[in-house]
Amino acid sequence: MPRWNSQQYLQFQAERTQPAVDLAGRIALLNPGAVLDVGCGPGNSTQVLAERFPKARILGVDSSEEMLQTARESYPALSFRRCDASNDLPELGETFDVVFSNACLQWVPDHPKVFRQMMELLNPGGVLAVQVPMNDQEPIHQILSQTAQSTRWREKIASPRIFYTLSQEEYFNLLGSMTEDFTLWQTTYLHRMPSHQAIMEWYKGTGMRPYLQALPAAERPAFEQDVYRQVEQAYPIQSNGEIIFRFPRFFMLAVKQSDTKTQIAR
Repeated sequence: MPRWNSQQYLQFQAERTQPAVDLAGRIALLNPGAVLDVGCGPGNSTQVLAERFPKARILGVDSSEEMLQTARESYPALSFRRCDASNDLPELGETFDVVFSNACLQWVPDHPKVFRQMMELLNPGGVLAVQVPMNDQEPIHQILSQTAQSTRWREKIASPRIFYTLSQEEYFNLLGSMTEDFTLWQTTYLHRMPSHQAIMEWYKGTGMRPYLQALPAAERPAFEQDVYRQVEQAYPIQSNGEIIFRFPRFFMLAVKQSDTKTQIAR
């Protein structure tokens, strides 16, 4: 998996954190005792959970030591642990009332396996809460993919980005096979960007990383320039000088069913 840069990622901390706030706000458990944040990154989503559930014991896990170091430095009162969601979830050795994951699982293969493992970590009546980007039809995503496959770059980028997100119908059927109590929705955030370069900086922190890291350092500026020229054309400047950066995100809530009902806020 490509390396993460927490400082690049956090350039747009407010915008990246808002979906975590929105997802946490929809979790209706009154007083969960234990909460797991899968793919906690630099800890911003874990802090959201700490504010939403101040009495809960909260653990953030991530596969990136660089992200975990930033999380520990930024939120010393919270607990963080290294865990690769693609393989290590069963090894956590404990169960939770909430298993939460914000904008992580698109990087993790085999969602049927991972979702079942996350559900197995829940106590009866617990809630699985997941958000994944669904922006494969947005201009920036299309530009990156097409540029990487162009004559100039396709031989130099041997392994184009692999995005593991399923379709909405596949998530519906997956959750439906595990519980009768689940909810799905999509929100498209319209971020206000000050420039086309800001869009580039956003994606250098996430979706552009695999492409850039596949290239020798000396060739990365040329790839970025190729992408930038197309971004300028695809994202028009609005009357106030800003740019609308649309970002669709898909949300899922699922309750682990049991004979014992967990107390829900009404």
